Amino acid sequence: MTDSDLAFSSKQLYRTAFHFQPPKNWMNDPNGPMCFNGVYHLFYQYNPYGPIFTFDQMHWGHSVSHDLINWIPVDHAMAPTEPFDINSCYSGSVTILPGNKPVMMYTGVDSEKRQVQNLAFPKDLSDPYLREWIKYTGNPVIEVPDGIQPGDFRDPTTAWVSEDGKWRIIVGSRKDKDGIAFLYRSEDFISWTKSDSSFYKVAGIGIWECPDFFPVSVDSKEGVDASVLNSSVKHVLKLGLMDGKDYYMIGNYSYEKDNYAPQNELTLTTPRFDHGKYYGSKSFFDPIKNRRILIAWVNECDSEADVIAKGWSGLQSFPRSLWLDQNQKQLVQWPIEEIKMLHENEVCFRNKKLEGGSLHEILGITASQADVTISFKLSNLEEAEELDPSWIDDPRLICSEKDASNKGKIGPFGLLALASHDLTEQTAIFFRVFQKNGGYVVLMCSDQSRSSTKNEIEKTSYGAFVDVDPQQDEISLRTLIDHSIVESFGGGGKTCITARVYPTLAIGNEARLFAFNDGTESVVISELSAWSVKKALINVDETISDTN
Repeated sequence: MTDSDLAFSSKQLYRTAFHFQPPKNWMNDPNGPMCFNGVYHLFYQYNPYGPIFTFDQMHWGHSVSHDLINWIPVDHAMAPTEPFDINSCYSGSVTILPGNKPVMMYTGVDSEKRQVQNLAFPKDLSDPYLREWIKYTGNPVIEVPDGIQPGDFRDPTTAWVSEDGKWRIIVGSRKDKDGIAFLYRSEDFISWTKSDSSFYKVAGIGIWECPDFFPVSVDSKEGVDASVLNSSVKHVLKLGLMDGKDYYMIGNYSYEKDNYAPQNELTLTTPRFDHGKYYGSKSFFDPIKNRRILIAWVNECDSEADVIAKGWSGLQSFPRSLWLDQNQKQLVQWPIEEIKMLHENEVCFRNKKLEGGSLHEILGITASQADVTISFKLSNLEEAEELDPSWIDDPRLICSEKDASNKGKIGPFGLLALASHDLTEQTAIFFRVFQKNGGYVVLMCSDQSRSSTKNEIEKTSYGAFVDVDPQQDEISLRTLIDHSIVESFGGGGKTCITARVYPTLAIGNEARLFAFNDGTESVVISELSAWSVKKALINVDETISDTN
C-alpha cells in the first residue's frame, strides 16, 4: 500500500477507505438498494445541509457502482419539494415491476407532519445510472391508517407478488406501545388496500422501523427474489426498534392467508443481524450472482462537537452476502467476495501456538486498512470455567465485566485491532469458552473500552454467543478493519459485531495488529491469513478540512 493510499488519513483521521460514505454531511439508513441492468444502486438518507440529523430536511442520496466496491456519486434522487413530502423524504424501498421498470415507494412527511407513502419513477429508463426520478402526481398512495399516530407509519418494504397477481408490501408502525407490521395489497401498484388484520404484531416493543421481509433458500447459499413463494424457502421478517437494534425472525409465510408464523416469537434475545453498531439494514436480491446482499447504517460514537468539527456523520457497513444456516435457526453473513479486488500484501501462517499471556504481532500489512481471518484450535476444554446461569441472557454484560484485560481459563483469545505500539489503545475482538450443562458455550466479544485515549466518546462492549461446538469445530474469526470501523464475523459469520472506534495513537501507519491469548490455557492458531486493503473509490472529497 502506497503512502498516497493513506494520505487522506492525515486530514480526516476517521474517514474510511473501503466503506461507503458521502464526502460530507449526515447519512443514515440505506434506502432501496438494487441491481438494475447490471448496475448497483445505493440510495440513502441524507441531510445535504450539515452533519447532524434534522427531521425536516432528509433527502435520498444516490450513488451507483459496477462492483459494490467503487461508487460513483450522482445527483440526489429525491428532495422534499411537494406537499406530500415537504417535511422530509424518509426511508423506503425499490421494486422492479414487470417490463423491467423500477419504482420507489418511500415515506414522505407531508405539510401536516403526517407520514404517508409515496411513489417515484425513473425519468429515463435508458439512462444506466437513473439519475433523475419523477414523483407520482397522485401521491400519497397510502395514508396513515385510522387509530395510528401521524408520526408512526413509515418505511415500506420491497414488494412481492403472490399467486393471485397482487403486489404486497409491509409498512412499520405502532399502536399505543405495540409494534405492528401492516400489510397492503395492490393490483396496479397505485391503489393499495390494507389487510383487515395486521401482518405481525408484538406487544410492548414500541414502533417498528425499517421492516424487511424476504425469502431465503432452505438448501442453498444462493439468494432468491422477493416473490419466490414455495416449500424450498423460509421467510425472514426483520424489524428495527428504537433501541437502535435490528432483530429478525425466521418462519413460514402462507401466501393464501397472508399469514406469517415465526419459528420463535420476538424477544430481546431474538437473533440480530449484528450485535454492535448496526441499524436500519436493508437487503436486496442480486440477480447477477444470485445472492442476497445486506447493508446497514453504522452510526458514529463520538460527540456532536466531534461530528460538527469533522463535517460528516455515518457509514454504510461493508456489503454482506446473507443466507440461511444449515440448522435453519439463524442467518449467516459474510463480506461479499468482491473485497478480494482490494487485497494486497497477503500474510499467512499455520499452527502457531499461543501460550497463556502471549501476543503475536501480524506484520507485513497495513493494520489500519486490513482484512484478517484466523482460526483457533483448543485443547483442555475441561479446564473451562462454569457459566454463571444469570449471564446466559446477557452476553454483553459478560463482555463488559470480563473484558479483554480480565484473564480467564480458556480465553480471552482473539485479535487486538487498531492497537498502539504500547497497547495503550486497542480494540479487542475475542472469545471465551465456558462449560454449561455438561457441554460448552462460546462467547464472542468486541471490547472498545481501551479503543481511544479520547474522552466523551462511547466506548462500550458488545457480546453474543456463537453457535459452534469447540469439541468438534475450530473457532474462527474474520475482521475488517478500516480506520474507525471494525466489523467482525465469528463462527463463519454466525455471529457478527460491528464497532466504531476513534484512536488517537493507533492511526494510519502507526496502527498495529496482534493475535493474543490471555487465558491460562494455550490455544493454537491453526491458520491465519491477512491482507492490506487498498482504498476504494467512494465519493471521497479529500479536501475536507479536519480539526480533530
